Amino acid sequence: MRVGLLGTGRIGSFHARTLATHPAVTELLVADTDPARAHDVAGTLADARASAAALDSVEAVLRAGVDAVVIATATDAHSDLIIRAARAGLPTYCEKPIATDVPGTLAALREVERCGTALQLGFQRRFDAGYGAVREAVRTGGLGFVHTIRAVTADPAPPPASYVPTSGGLFRDCCVHDFDIVRWVTGREVVSVFATGSNLGEPFFSEAGDVDTAAALLTLDDGTLVSCNATRYNGAGYDVRMEVSGSRGTLVAGLDARAPLYSAEPDGPKAPADPWPDFLARFHDAYVAELDAFLDVARGLRPTPCSGHDALEALLVAEACELSRRLGSPVRVDDVRAGAGAGAGGDVR
Repeated sequence: MRVGLLGTGRIGSFHARTLATHPAVTELLVADTDPARAHDVAGTLADARASAAALDSVEAVLRAGVDAVVIATATDAHSDLIIRAARAGLPTYCEKPIATDVPGTLAALREVERCGTALQLGFQRRFDAGYGAVREAVRTGGLGFVHTIRAVTADPAPPPASYVPTSGGLFRDCCVHDFDIVRWVTGREVVSVFATGSNLGEPFFSEAGDVDTAAALLTLDDGTLVSCNATRYNGAGYDVRMEVSGSRGTLVAGLDARAPLYSAEPDGPKAPADPWPDFLARFHDAYVAELDAFLDVARGLRPTPCSGHDALEALLVAEACELSRRLGSPVRVDDVRAGAGAGAGGDVR
């Protein structure tokens, strides 16, 4: 099949290599707002299984007769590109989020539904072996009844100052992964949140109305309590974990030999010699697996494993957390949903 890739930045370049070496892909056409960067990325794929070429515009890719499209552009372009791909009749994979606000998300979802095209969102933790094992334990009752979940997303260093004003904020940009994976692992919905945040690092976060560290307490529809903690400052390495505690014990995703953790106990685990440096290293296999799944979706071999409605539900939780942080009080997700005119959410897969 012939695949179009829109966006050749850090994650786009990674996806380019994955797609060009996939046995189902015969040709990869790439485009970027910086045509020179697109040509550079295409040039690095000369040894790949599929042929690769750069085109000078997104429109050129959409008109090139590709069978599917992968969107890895800057966030503010996602909604428009999803709409354009849907109107072109193309199955589409898009990195999260659909948009940084609910209206933009809904506009894209309405057009996808109208056109009847497939849309898969990039929540790669669903394809990570550890998270999958935790989900299986929860769904089969291996942990007994689940009462507490602790989720952590800690970046080793903050992003560039220029990124923060358009990122959507810490809850929408980082914690949204935790919100999605909580729904996927448990099969439950978040009904209310109580969130807060602080700034102890670079001033550009507060200048953009954002925070560099945040915490949120979520209550699920069965009463399970979930704490989500995120920070832009974890110099020891990239730390992403989920601890699920039930009546029979606790199971942890993300606790391995490279997790940047160490014990204060004399005989406890020491700091790893090679901690995870970033998200691409930590979730390398998951990123490859989710594109493999998308190519199956594009060929009609399976339903989408992470739908646009799943992305909407995670965004509504993020919106509720940001509102709670600003108000200093609990917020019900359904109140945010009603205020945004979002209607009922989609199925949890």
